[in-house]
Formats: sequence, structure tokens, C-alpha cells
Amino acid sequence: MAIKMVAIDIDGTLINDNRQITPKTVAAIKKASQQGIKIVLCTGRPMTGVRAYLDQLSLANREDEYVVSFNGALAQTTSGNVMVDYSISFNDYADWVNYCLKEGVHSQIETRDYIYTTNQNLSYYTIYESELVSMLVRYRSLDEMARIQDQYTIAKAMMVDDKKKIDQAVKDLPEELANRFSIVRSEDFYLEFMHKEASKGKALDRLSSELGLTADEVMALGNAQNDNSMLEFAGLGVAMGNSVDKALAVADVVTGDNNHDGVAQAIEKYVF
Repeated sequence: MAIKMVAIDIDGTLINDNRQITPKTVAAIKKASQQGIKIVLCTGRPMTGVRAYLDQLSLANREDEYVVSFNGALAQTTSGNVMVDYSISFNDYADWVNYCLKEGVHSQIETRDYIYTTNQNLSYYTIYESELVSMLVRYRSLDEMARIQDQYTIAKAMMVDDKKKIDQAVKDLPEELANRFSIVRSEDFYLEFMHKEASKGKALDRLSSELGLTADEVMALGNAQNDNSMLEFAGLGVAMGNSVDKALAVADVVTGDNNHDGVAQAIEKYVF
């Protein structure tokens, strides 16, 4: 069946190690879009960290193009119309952040507008994430967060710390708490907690249904564990050459890596 939607992860997939989309990949994506193929950027980033790439690909501010952000917690048109919303309740967040404090692991949440953290001493990884996704950081105590909880939506929560600390926190994580969330490891230093129903695959499934498409008409490209659900959902799951083993294990095919136009190679081979 012909591919009518291409879902593309950003970090390690769409962009190279210099955080750039190569000219060949830009050209392939624009050609596909001009032929009516839906291009859906699917990322753990918020929209603030996606907009520059949408502009580059001529996909910004449109009601007929889409983004899946926060690892599937939110899906919206590139003009901002929300179609899928899986947010975390404040009660679940409060229990989770207290666990992080007990374990001595830095943590943060991301909303549509800001990164919030209860850690006065900011983690290096929080600062890195802030720069990566073009989103400002705000410190708030848990009491302050509780008082303003109606003013924001928690799209995802993140443990942001050294690998060994996160590994230990995962090992100690109570099953009852873990079962409240969808959990993915996007980097050694990032462990992400979303609403139980949130994943890139589920968001793509709902979006495809809204557009009258079947999974067989979707190609998905990714490189990390948080891409597995969309690689499994899509009729054609494409792992990048730089993918982690878990992504390679669930993909149907493998393309070039993110530094050598892997996305463009896949589009040219399987879409055109």
C-alpha cells in the first residue's frame, strides 16, 4: 500500500549531530509534502523545540500538517490546534517528585510554555534541555506548584541526572508508582514519565484515524527507545543506522544514519 504519512523523530533522526537538517533531507521532505504526503514530526520535545525545523521544512502554521510532541502526550496541528492530549495529573506528579527527592535525583516537568523544577540547584541536564528545546526554566517549590496547578498542563515529567543515579532510581521505583506512567529512556541521562496512555505510537494511531489513514499507509523513522511504539505501529518501521539495539529489534528495515541522510534515503526508497 502507498505511504501517505511519514512520521519522523527529530533528535538522532531528522537532525544530524550538529542539530541540523541536511539539504538532501530537506529536499526529500519538501518533495514528499508537495506530493500530498503528510509529514509528522514526532518528538519528545515541546513545540518550542520544533518550530525552527517546521519553518525550515515549510510546514509551520498550517491546519493540515501535524506534530506529535512530548513523546505522544500531545498531538496538534502546526498552527496549534490540539487533537490529542494526554497530560499528567498533579497528584501523580506530586507522588513522583517526592520519590525523586527521596532518591536524590534531579527532576523537572515540561508544560507547553516552561520547564519547572523543584531543585534549587539546577541539574546540568535541565540547563541542557532548556537550551535544546528553547524553553525557559522556572524554579518552584512543590507548595508553589500546588497553588498554581490550574495554570498549567503537565505534559511530561523527567528524571534528569547522571546515568548511575537514574539506574538506581529505576531499580528502586515502586511498582505501584511505575504503573501510573508510560516510561521511556530517551537518553542515558533522561528518564521520561508520561500519562499511562501516552506514546508516539498511540498518538500516531489516533491521528491516522482522524485523517482516515491505516497503519499500512504510515512510515515511521526513529533511532531510540522512545521511538519503538511508533516503529511498531507503522506499516513500515524504519530504524536509523545510528539506532539503539531496542529500536533496531522492532524495526522492519534499517536506513542510513542521521549524519548521512538516512531520512532522505528512506523517503526516496519507500515513498517515491
